Amino acid sequence: MLLTQCTMKTAKTTEQLQEEIRLVEFDFAQMAAKEGIAKAFYFYAADNAVLLRNQQLIEGKEAIKLYMSKIDYSDVTLTWKPTKIEVADSGDLAYTYGDYTYTKTNKDGSVDTQKGIFHTVWKRQENGHWQYVWD
Repeated sequence: MLLTQCTMKTAKTTEQLQEEIRLVEFDFAQMAAKEGIAKAFYFYAADNAVLLRNQQLIEGKEAIKLYMSKIDYSDVTLTWKPTKIEVADSGDLAYTYGDYTYTKTNKDGSVDTQKGIFHTVWKRQENGHWQYVWD
């Protein structure tokens, strides 16, 4: 019995796992706001992450970095907040979706705003950190 107790992992509740994801989403959005969209999307990407942008798949963390480096985010704000968080019973996969707002201030001072729904798939990495594999 002692061996069994020593080798068992402490299982987290669904609510605890959902809260982990909520915090990761919050930190991700905060990094995007404070340190830049490109940096945040690179930092939170798993090595095999995939982005769907403009009907194109950007596959892999380094490809995401290259893709994002070609976009001028200097006059852009991106905000989002999940309204739904689901975590697999295994505790290693999750998905979120919710509302986002993308606002760009043009050189003439006009503002373009896009609103939509985001969908992100998260995977717990071997080091225990959550990183997105799909966005």
